[in-house]
Amino acid sequence: MLLLLCPSAPTGPLGSGPAPQTPENLQRNWLREFYQVVHAHRPHFLALHCQEFGGKNYEASMSHVDKFVKELLSSDAMKEYSRARVYLDENYKSQEQFTALGSFYFLHESLKNIYQFDFKAKKFKKVTGKEIYSDTLESTPMLEKEKFPQDYFPECKWSRKGFLRTRWCLADCAFDLVNIHLFHDASNLVAWETSPSVYSGIRHKALGYVLDRIVDHRFEKASYFVFGDFNFRLDSKSVVETLCTKATMQTVRAADTNEVVKLIFRESDNDRKVMLQLEKKLFDYFNQEVFRDDNGTALLEFDKELSVFKDRLHELDISFPPSYPYSEDCSQGRQYMNTRCPAWCDRVLMSPSAKELVLRSESEEKVVTYDHIGPNVCMGDHKPVFLAFRIAPGAGKPHARVPKCCVVQ
Repeated sequence: MLLLLCPSAPTGPLGSGPAPQTPENLQRNWLREFYQVVHAHRPHFLALHCQEFGGKNYEASMSHVDKFVKELLSSDAMKEYSRARVYLDENYKSQEQFTALGSFYFLHESLKNIYQFDFKAKKFKKVTGKEIYSDTLESTPMLEKEKFPQDYFPECKWSRKGFLRTRWCLADCAFDLVNIHLFHDASNLVAWETSPSVYSGIRHKALGYVLDRIVDHRFEKASYFVFGDFNFRLDSKSVVETLCTKATMQTVRAADTNEVVKLIFRESDNDRKVMLQLEKKLFDYFNQEVFRDDNGTALLEFDKELSVFKDRLHELDISFPPSYPYSEDCSQGRQYMNTRCPAWCDRVLMSPSAKELVLRSESEEKVVTYDHIGPNVCMGDHKPVFLAFRIAPGAGKPHARVPKCCVVQ
């Protein structure tokens, strides 16, 4: 059983809402929900990909990061995982390279043969013991890490977006695991202007860059799973048109610059009730239930960003509600913040050959689960998303001459 998770980890200070979570309380809740999923699925290989590890102010959050890592590696819930690899990008003083990504890999004691790829030696090496790498990721041959070029997102001077890649060999099956964090929507107003939005185009460019890198000719090709915070958003213009079909729009401009600073959508009748208020960082819709009814799946028709990559990336059917932006008020675990339109930002995507592996286990044992964690508990502004599935022994043999590439030293 493999378990792939893509949360934004609860390691930074939080302070929104009338009852904001302390980092300690949030970590306690988060880990409890996480351990429940581990206990339910009992994976032999567990991959945990974190983004914005340490929160917005990394330097101030280092103690929380250290505590989180120590708890994960030493907890009773994880005691059967005798081997681990932890890669934390903690070099926050290097703005040219810092991504704030954290990748955790846990191997169950019953798993006999597991190998990790050395990208410098171009060979697989057997995994033993528990190791943590932090401030030396650039010189670590067991991974590839890149921060996206600054010109990809010039609006954000100190963007930390990037990706971190590792490669593994399990049951004669080689596969890449890519931790990714793509660019967000800087302004709801700008996102609303065009369909698709300019931000969608930026994410498209960055994701295309990652996919090109992991299938280039430097290394033998393997199946790949890409999971993390893609920041995929619903097509804002289409969503607003649908939610406010019978509304009239009022435009509010700044007195000094004449720039649009707010859009107000009112019902044409019903005393001109306000349905939606839109600002740079405000998306205040009067009825949040539309995002929760039937897990918001009626809105999946506006989730279009992945369609550009339909030949290169696949995903299982989504049946969980939008994963972002949840309230950080500890008493409002199911409530969305009114900062952004709720969206499925956190995803587990895979190459066509990786999907074959997943669906093969589904057809044989009905053990595939694609879901979120902590539906009723405050987990931070993102709900973690996970994919659990089995890889049968020898499943990878038809693909990519895997036994040949698993040269161990």
